[in-house]
Amino acid sequence: MKVGTDMRKIKGFTFPKIFPPPHKPPLTRPRPFKTYSFVPFSPLAMLDPTILTIGGVVLGIAIIERILERWGVIDLVDQFAKVMRFILPVTFYGALFYFFATFMF
Repeated sequence: MKVGTDMRKIKGFTFPKIFPPPHKPPLTRPRPFKTYSFVPFSPLAMLDPTILTIGGVVLGIAIIERILERWGVIDLVDQFAKVMRFILPVTFYGALFYFFATFMF
């Protein structure tokens, strides 16, 4: 130990004195405001042009199939039926996926 030093004069620092607390802005509560959104509850939100176009094409093919059946072109109607048996489910599930992928709830 050095001569002339006194151990009682050691000064300690606490943590808050070395590092001051970060500046915190005063707590202010924002004014509440009401927002209304009727999009998820409106059936008009389903009138998407893409889905309407797909539905129109499928409906048009079905009408053409019925007209060909009335004209008596049964071979062509059978070909339409075979193709539509595959296209209708694919179109339906594709439109359903598109609707839920693009529709914001």
